[in-house]
Amino acid sequence: MTKNSSSRADTDRRRAFFKRCAAPVIAISLLVQVTVVLAQTEDRVKAGLATWRNSGCADCHGAFADGEKQRDEAPTGANLRTTRLDAAAIKQTIACGRPGTGMPSFDEGAYKVRACNGQALGPPPDDLYPTPRTLTPDEIEAVVTYLQARVVGKGHTITKQECLFYYADQPGWCDDYK
Repeated sequence: MTKNSSSRADTDRRRAFFKRCAAPVIAISLLVQVTVVLAQTEDRVKAGLATWRNSGCADCHGAFADGEKQRDEAPTGANLRTTRLDAAAIKQTIACGRPGTGMPSFDEGAYKVRACNGQALGPPPDDLYPTPRTLTPDEIEAVVTYLQARVVGKGHTITKQECLFYYADQPGWCDDYK
């Protein structure tokens, strides 16, 4: 065997070895990255749920965002389970509110620092429902993440799994769901 053919055989063996090893290494690497992303997303969804629960959203939209408000004196919120709004439109609605509809503006800088609903910077509209509290841009993003992951497009039927996610601390409240 000549030096060139020996060298070529060694090169071929190394290539074959790397081809066999590369696919599993890449697959494991991608799996780890996906797992981290999913964990971060789930944490973000839970943060959005916590903000939803603590900001008065359920007062108007209901615990499951189906328009079944929790407080009679609150305006009736839209059924977000059947909404056709995308993430950007939901974010805009939460941040700026909808004047004349009962949807408050949750962004402290709305209208004053950031233009909203095509209006020039200035005071918020007079017919904007008062907000129970303002939210940071990060909290608004978290609520949008929660809504996109667990609410939007889910239709009218609320499952036991959805109920348990919302009422994790009170699972007995979900006994009637299937």
